[in-house]
Amino acid sequence: MLEISDLCAGYGHGPVVQRVNILIARGEAIALLGPNGAGKSTLLAALSGTLRERSGRVMMDGEDLMKMQTHDIVGHGLVQAPEGRRMFASMSVEDNLRLGTVRLVGRNAQTVQERFDYVYKLFPRLAERRTQLTGTLSGGEQQMVAIGRALMSSPRVLLLDEPFLGLAPMVVEEIRRTLNLLREAGLTMVLVEQKLHIALPFTSRAYVLIKGHVALVEASATLAARPDLSQLYFDLAQSGIPSKATS
Repeated sequence: MLEISDLCAGYGHGPVVQRVNILIARGEAIALLGPNGAGKSTLLAALSGTLRERSGRVMMDGEDLMKMQTHDIVGHGLVQAPEGRRMFASMSVEDNLRLGTVRLVGRNAQTVQERFDYVYKLFPRLAERRTQLTGTLSGGEQQMVAIGRALMSSPRVLLLDEPFLGLAPMVVEEIRRTLNLLREAGLTMVLVEQKLHIALPFTSRAYVLIKGHVALVEASATLAARPDLSQLYFDLAQSGIPSKATS
């Protein structure tokens, strides 16, 4: 469904992501792992078109997303829930969610209401707070809004950048249950997550980035069983030999 080939991306002072190759099947959830500064968020920004300094090819159902603007990428079905949530604090929960429908295919009052119903069923707490200003919500509730806003566009591929960052364990579990429902429903997902005990059970495969390169591709269950998991990033960085595997 999503084929990333020779993707390079950066910020004008040199490439951060270098010749990355990733293949994701329809309905698959993969993990994008690596230490801070490895290029994980840069990679997601390149996929979603919010980063200009990028090259390579990103094919989704026969269309090259690299030739599209960000709003067209969203309309094509690839949507990101960014790190840091990026809410409009002075707007209500419902108005923040409504922003996610701007590129909704077939957008009309009925389809928008159907998306609201869908998101509120996944996150009942947001339904209770629909008129509340988003800036007054807890961090966990704001993360629910960020994910819900992405879901309002009816995505086919959902990019999740550190969705559990800084959240209390009870909130982590609540959001994880919701993401499990989305995975079981067949939504394709890319998860950037520092917590390996969350990322690996949730995904089928893991790509480990080291210094902008894919250094390891492995089945998540196999990776979770490695005895050197606690020092994996250090060992891969020391080896200095990026993997060329794509699946």
